[in-house]
Amino acid sequence: MSDSPLQIRLFIKSYCGWCHEAIDWLKSRQIHFEPLEVISDPCAMKELRELTGRTMTPSIEVNGEVLADFDVDELEQWWRAKGFDKLV
Repeated sequence: MSDSPLQIRLFIKSYCGWCHEAIDWLKSRQIHFEPLEVISDPCAMKELRELTGRTMTPSIEVNGEVLADFDVDELEQWWRAKGFDKLV
């Protein structure tokens, strides 16, 4: 169990280049997250649709806040705007 105050779930597709960039961004900052592969996991795909109204990846949920279909520049801006950078 992580001591982090952040609960992070990253919805991905294994063949998605932007997903791999998001994974690398999180890992390079030693941010722990739960990857959810939506192609192989129909439940994860259903949840992605419910959260975002889409099937686009990467999409991330952090403590109930959602960013859908982003690149790492958008992720970094969103991360800072939400104040998550102060919590890790």
